[in-house]
Amino acid sequence: MTQAQALMVDGKDLPLHCPTNKTPAWNSHPRVFLDITETGEAKCPYCGTEYKLIPGTEPHGH
Repeated sequence: MTQAQALMVDGKDLPLHCPTNKTPAWNSHPRVFLDITETGEAKCPYCGTEYKLIPGTEPHGH
């Protein structure tokens, strides 16, 4: 079984939510906001997509 690669996000993607604006409508679930700034990582409770903050990313007043 292969593990999916985490999606890398930066400051322009904050506040982070899943599904993202790039997710096709047919593949959507209810939008959930994910707190990635504390640990640098987050996992969607609906679809399991993993997100990682690009090292050195600064949140921009969110």
